[in-house]
Amino acid sequence: MFATLRETREKVVFVDWHEGMDGYALLDMLNIKADKVAIFLINGVKCKPDEKLNTDDIISLFPPIGGG
Repeated sequence: MFATLRETREKVVFVDWHEGMDGYALLDMLNIKADKVAIFLINGVKCKPDEKLNTDDIISLFPPIGGG
């Protein structure tokens, strides 16, 4: 997790995976609303949270970034 998504969490979090788990289930476990995630990576590849996850996947979550 990066930037604001890490404010009240650790940078790295291990969760209990279960068969059929997708990114939305992971976000729910982490108590993160899907609209707070702008970039969802599975093993370094940009995906949507509806992708099924595997037990050894590495997920990276980035919030929307503002600035100018």
